[in-house]
Amino acid sequence: MSIADETPAKAAPLREQVRDTIRKRIFDGYYVPGTRLVERQLAEEFRVSRLPVREALRMLRQEGLVVEKSTRGSLVASLTDKDVRDLFDLREALEVHACRLAAVRADSGQLDTLSEMLDAADSFLVTGQRDRAQRINNEFHDRVFALADNELLRSALEPLLGRLHWLFRHANDLSELIEEHRLLLSAIASGDPETAAAQSARHIAKYRMQFPDLHASALSGAR
Repeated sequence: MSIADETPAKAAPLREQVRDTIRKRIFDGYYVPGTRLVERQLAEEFRVSRLPVREALRMLRQEGLVVEKSTRGSLVASLTDKDVRDLFDLREALEVHACRLAAVRADSGQLDTLSEMLDAADSFLVTGQRDRAQRINNEFHDRVFALADNELLRSALEPLLGRLHWLFRHANDLSELIEEHRLLLSAIASGDPETAAAQSARHIAKYRMQFPDLHASALSGAR
């Protein structure tokens, strides 16, 4: 299979196309934790040289989705309970502040785009396209960070996004998650930074309580 068959962004550098494809496979459960990622085999499968594969694996190691073991090479990472707790701690510190900034800095066009994204996620869910609805829910949080318009804040969270997306890939009730995102969007649209921050904190706390079940699902490689 050519890398172009799985990656729509053909204009992106080849290493990023390979990275995005491997990342998606991890999120989808195609590569479960502990899966060995062999450079030569991936290069043959994607019909590329080994250099972009090597670069893609390096970027995925930076995201925490892949680890390097001296005896086994590159493996899909596993998250410990402590890893997940640490992720939530840092997410709370960064995302609550991002929502506070977004409430002040977002314009109506950006807010309308987020609302349209959630409408699309609802539509995909109704028609049974769960994967597409899930991708939109993941992208929603990325867009909120963009609304904060703070590059240092965004760059601080960027290395964590892969692991957060992987974990929340296994949220069971997507319709509830979409509704949670609507509440968060409404709080941001209020223009009141403290309202937005409080709703963000509630949203994160809710899923922090659910994380043992989410984590168990992620570790099982549910698809």
